[in-house]
Amino acid sequence: MTDQTPREALLGRRVDVLDKGWIELQDLMGDDRAIVNAARVSFLGESKGDERDKKLLFYLLKHRHTSPFEQVEFKFRVRAPLVTWWQWVRHRTWSMNAQSGRYTPFEENDFYVPETWRLQAADNKQASLGELTGPDADALTDKLMAHYHQGFALYREALDAGVAREMARLFLPGFAVYYTWVVKVDAHNLMHFLRLRMAPDAQYEIRVYAWAIYEHFFKPALPWTAEAFERYILPDLGPIRGD
Repeated sequence: MTDQTPREALLGRRVDVLDKGWIELQDLMGDDRAIVNAARVSFLGESKGDERDKKLLFYLLKHRHTSPFEQVEFKFRVRAPLVTWWQWVRHRTWSMNAQSGRYTPFEENDFYVPETWRLQAADNKQASLGELTGPDADALTDKLMAHYHQGFALYREALDAGVAREMARLFLPGFAVYYTWVVKVDAHNLMHFLRLRMAPDAQYEIRVYAWAIYEHFFKPALPWTAEAFERYILPDLGPIRGD
């Protein structure tokens, strides 16, 4: 019995994110050596052994010779709340296909319930800083759950009355609804996504997805690239994590 390749070990892996979300790797094309071989095709070269191959890969990333990294592709199936997808779709280099509420009815628990209520940062209009704690936080969570239950009850009432799914979903709390998407991206553009969305000033909900992709999929699939990425692209992130 032979050992699994990194690709075989990763395919089908699912990692839980947030309260009800997850990321699953559906397909993976290429590895670190595919990046090196793509760079060497310019002069019809081939692998020169691990040490020299890794050195070349580091050189490519350090000097932003990024086209060879486009030879590696990841395809994920992701379940995330709309508040996360609202950030994700800004990265137009991803290919995306989403679950449709016109065809598939939503379930009663398809809503994101945050663990904490973040406070608005005083000096940054799009950032949060600190947490709301105590009875006020508990009361907000209770009100959020009541809002979800009421919205879903109205959604079901509309469906039972024969209203089309595409209209009945107007009753659902939009930003909180979980959707499942299939998304695909090459390693070059994935690193751009990770650099922005793993950063401590990124919105928390997308930051935890970015870190999950990096730690559980990108790093195991492309260990040389991940090492170079941490050295040359993420020098300021240090040990900060999204979870």
